[in-house]
Amino acid sequence: MRSLKLDLMTFDVGIPCESPAAFARLMSERVLQGWDEGADVVVFPEFAWMGLERFVEGPDKLQQVADLFWGSLWPDLLARLTRPDRAAVLGTVPFRESCGAIRNRAPILHGGVPGHQDKIHLTPWEGAFTGGGPVRIWNFRGIRIAVVICMDVEIPEISAALRGRAVDLLLVPSATESLLGVERVGRCAEARSVELCCHVGLCHLVGRMNSEWVDENIGKLAVYSPSQSPFAKHPRRIESEVHESGFHRLSTVLDIDALRGFRGNPGETDPSKAKPAHIAVVEPEHPFC
Repeated sequence: MRSLKLDLMTFDVGIPCESPAAFARLMSERVLQGWDEGADVVVFPEFAWMGLERFVEGPDKLQQVADLFWGSLWPDLLARLTRPDRAAVLGTVPFRESCGAIRNRAPILHGGVPGHQDKIHLTPWEGAFTGGGPVRIWNFRGIRIAVVICMDVEIPEISAALRGRAVDLLLVPSATESLLGVERVGRCAEARSVELCCHVGLCHLVGRMNSEWVDENIGKLAVYSPSQSPFAKHPRRIESEVHESGFHRLSTVLDIDALRGFRGNPGETDPSKAKPAHIAVVEPEHPFC
């Protein structure tokens, strides 16, 4: 059976740390622990690396966190987190383009090979960032994976763009400060599982710190599977309680063969195979005539 063991992690952004290197070790040790205990892919929440904000000074903290992470911490993380046939999505961290634009970027490691995904649609409080695409589909043991960051999972156009591309797993690192945000992201993540007939893994940032960006954070961990016949007798919604702090993990084994199997069944409804169509919208003066 082709399967994938997924570890979804909360991350307490306010955890006390003595230095940026200690903060990076905290995350890398959790990745290594997950891998040692059998996880194939480990995922951390959006803005986990904004915990570095406490170590920088001055008005432009996003740029300084970006420089600290990519200039000082990233090379060591690349060296430590290189393991054949294992992958990790290391939350998100600001990234400064050569033109000066700041992206909300998810660093991705697959067998030690670096990749990334940028957040495309930004919340109102992310005005200092610049959104950027495209959505990148990457291959892990023949399993097609895409990372969709927080608000991006709420945007139907992204789901429509992925339709027909046989995505097996959507990973959603997120950061929200209210129960409404947790609910909004969770409900949309589950909808994407139905629309794209894929597994979806969701993880949220938690904890509090003195920060302009991530002062209060709550969230949960969740895995959603499509409402298709191979999963009829299995849980299609696995959700943790809502957490306000601490480090929590949700581990699950995803059945990829079952996912692939029903896609070859022409008799089963499969929204992911729907052909693109132009849908006209009209507002006639007399709608019932």
